[in-house]
Amino acid sequence: MDFTLDRAMTEDELRAHLDSALTPALLMLTAHVTGDAGVLRTEWKPNRATLPASGLAPETDAEIRAFCLKRLAPYLSSQRDWAALPDDSLRESMCTWLMDENIEDAQALAAVAFTPDDSDPRGPEWNLDEIAPDSGLSAVVIGAGFSGLLAGLRLKQAGVPFTILEKSTNVGGTWYENSYPDCRTDVRSHIYTYSFVPHDWVTHFGRQQAIHEYLYNFAAKNGLLEHISFGTEVTATRWDESTSTWTIDTRTSDGVVGSAEAQIVVSAVGQLNRPMIPAVDGLDTFTGPVMHSAQWDHSIDFAGKRVVVIGTGASALQFAPAVAKEAEHVTIFQRSAPWLRSTPVLRQEIDPGERRLLTNLKHYRAYYRFSIFLPRLIGNLPAATVDPDFPPTEVSVSAANEALRVELTDYLTEQAGDRLDLLEQIMPDYPPAAKRIICDDGTWVATLKRDNVRLVSQAVQRIDKDGVWIGDEHVPADIILFGTGFKASEFLVPMTVTGIGGQDLHQTWGIDASAYLGITLPGYPNFFCMYGPNTNTVIHGNLVFFLECQAAYIISAVQMLAKGGHRSMALRPDVFTEYTDEVTKESAKRTWGWSKTHSWYQNAAGRSTIMWPLPARQYFERTSAVHGEDYHIH
Repeated sequence: MDFTLDRAMTEDELRAHLDSALTPALLMLTAHVTGDAGVLRTEWKPNRATLPASGLAPETDAEIRAFCLKRLAPYLSSQRDWAALPDDSLRESMCTWLMDENIEDAQALAAVAFTPDDSDPRGPEWNLDEIAPDSGLSAVVIGAGFSGLLAGLRLKQAGVPFTILEKSTNVGGTWYENSYPDCRTDVRSHIYTYSFVPHDWVTHFGRQQAIHEYLYNFAAKNGLLEHISFGTEVTATRWDESTSTWTIDTRTSDGVVGSAEAQIVVSAVGQLNRPMIPAVDGLDTFTGPVMHSAQWDHSIDFAGKRVVVIGTGASALQFAPAVAKEAEHVTIFQRSAPWLRSTPVLRQEIDPGERRLLTNLKHYRAYYRFSIFLPRLIGNLPAATVDPDFPPTEVSVSAANEALRVELTDYLTEQAGDRLDLLEQIMPDYPPAAKRIICDDGTWVATLKRDNVRLVSQAVQRIDKDGVWIGDEHVPADIILFGTGFKASEFLVPMTVTGIGGQDLHQTWGIDASAYLGITLPGYPNFFCMYGPNTNTVIHGNLVFFLECQAAYIISAVQMLAKGGHRSMALRPDVFTEYTDEVTKESAKRTWGWSKTHSWYQNAAGRSTIMWPLPARQYFERTSAVHGEDYHIH
């Protein structure tokens, strides 16, 4: 269900669920309600690594809970009248206390990270009918996943006519298409949502079905479904300079070809929508089922079958353990071992008492989310930053990176136990953050220890009709599963995008896709990307937060067009070049840009067109509003 404060939580109810309260959120709530920063005591500072839990001794947590109950009790009957926001100085104190350090621009960061219940701070404060009723502006959004639905809502709130074109038969994007066993996010549920649409999550990390349900309900509640044309794939978009409009060519799932026109196009196709299946010699000769994690066939029975899993990325670490419980034998082929981060609650449900607090105690959810989001927003970019004086190696690239490596190594060593042979296989040979660090609760290594599972640390050389080959060894297989990720660096494929003067975007890009803030491009007026090049995050920031920033920027651009009576805006080439040079330079300073190990962060030439290499705060600041001087406006 969606979050709603049905009624004020009484003192007796709070006492009944008090043991479930996480004390960092409870203390900040108490400070908010009482207006007393003194409750944020030094001895009660949480351990940043354990947030949203405090990491303090159980008896200390009990002391904090009793203290907060006593301080909150007189205010509980007036919950509906509690201020939406703490004052600026208190919010700054919360930020410094929570992070246990003096944070530059703490007040600004805290304002970004804290979203009060029942508020939408980034929604448009204008309407097309009011500022330009005769503008004739309209928009087409391509894709109905997280980003496309958000774009649709913002356009609807601004009164801009729009259509969403979606190639699948339902909303959700990757969260509709990926339905493999145990599919879930590796970002905590309460920040893997739109900041202004809370939800009563059952698990700490959202399952695929729950996330899809959240997105569907969001679309239905906000009247977006009637704007979506399902089963409609965009094959091409063309800019007409004479009319300042885009023509969008489409093809339905039945093969019907059509077209649409709009002044504005928002490409919300994402990065994780085209499965990457390696070109292994002989794959087409295999006689058994072959499937990629994003194309799961739930009719296949694994019982008594010999299964080959190719790849050990995030999706494989989710589906392979489930398959191993059913199959007769599973052989897993890894190109390189993933770094794992200890995440004990990865597959756990949220305590029922905690869920009551999250849904019925005003602002508790907001501070719970704040205690998760603020550390991500500030992030730990130093752990992914190369220090030339360290000196950097393929072991670690800085003192902070080395500290992270030691932490992750200790976890893998503990998991392997007395299996030294397995430890050698699961220990990565590249610095942390060069590839995605995967959340783990012990399930992966426990799976590798099963009697019916074998881990092979080399690539499959070829495939024949009944198995795979590694050197002179033939591994028989009844089923082949690919956990090899997506063609993330091939942006906007397979549709063509033709801009001013007939220039083709894919030819313009080559293999080095780039867009200003991941959103706009010179030569392609009124064309906006969401989750575009260099807008992914690794150990800093949050994807949904970035999407909200992009939507705010786009709606600011539409407002500028409408209010000024303009027909088009195209990014200035010099702005694009300066930005691209900056991102390229900064990416080279990060682990994923420096290390020679290959990952989906990189394109075929080894350059990262995926990751955002700067502090997340800078992305928020740069996308807060469009600057007209960055564009040629007509």
